[in-house]
Amino acid sequence: MRFTLRQVEVFLAVARFESVSRAGEALHMSQSAVSGALLELERQFDVRLFERIGKRLRLSDRGKALRPQAQATLDRAQELEAGLSSLEHVGPLRVGATMTIGDHLAIPLLARFLRTGEGPRPSLIVANTQEIARLVANFEIDVGLIEGDVHHPELSVSRWRDDELVVFCSPSHPYADKRRLGDADLLAAAWVVREQGSGTRQAFDRAMHGLSLDILLELQHTEALRAAVEEGLGLGCLSVLAVADHVAQGKLVRCSVPQRDLRRHFSFLLHKEKFRSASIERLIALARDL
Repeated sequence: MRFTLRQVEVFLAVARFESVSRAGEALHMSQSAVSGALLELERQFDVRLFERIGKRLRLSDRGKALRPQAQATLDRAQELEAGLSSLEHVGPLRVGATMTIGDHLAIPLLARFLRTGEGPRPSLIVANTQEIARLVANFEIDVGLIEGDVHHPELSVSRWRDDELVVFCSPSHPYADKRRLGDADLLAAAWVVREQGSGTRQAFDRAMHGLSLDILLELQHTEALRAAVEEGLGLGCLSVLAVADHVAQGKLVRCSVPQRDLRRHFSFLLHKEKFRSASIERLIALARDL
């Protein structure tokens, strides 16, 4: 074999960070050692894997084409090392979750995973759907738990579980005593909603298609959104998971909007070329039983 796994690690780290120095920090190698390994790999096969733009290195077309194969090779090598070492997995299990899932489902899921006593300690990143998709596509996380729609040629989306959005308001809001809200009510109200790029916002916009709503605030965090609605700034719309306790405590009032379809579902997101280790498969199985 004319290349080493270390060279593959170097190639993938530089592809991720677009920087020799940052790749070296991640791999605990000197900058010169990273540069030497990368140049030797390119020289061995007479191929240019990166375009050098100032201090940044960006994948060439050939590098982009080879990256998924390189990642799969490294993943399979780590799995082999785990088997030879009588370990379940070598290397981290990096999980990404969107906001609603991160707030209400991810921690119980990771707790179940850890209680199995098998596999690595997972890490968790919480961000909106757009950012989680970017991280999966860039091999920066192993699996994404998302609530929005993703259409990316390199990513695989599989259905996980159903969810529903609910419209809600403050107990002091004029709509708090209404049995149901018609479209005229929705148009007359001010709204506090999630930001563009979030799965909740995607589902909200889809459900409210055809209405030109008065969007007063766009907020990234559900806690801030709930607080703004509690202050009477307008109507809100979030997952039932995010508002059920506050409705039960009387801090918020759920509004009936039967003419609008607020159903959606959560999904698993993986790179199509990502090797599915036993740890990834176990995490997905545990999630389905959650």
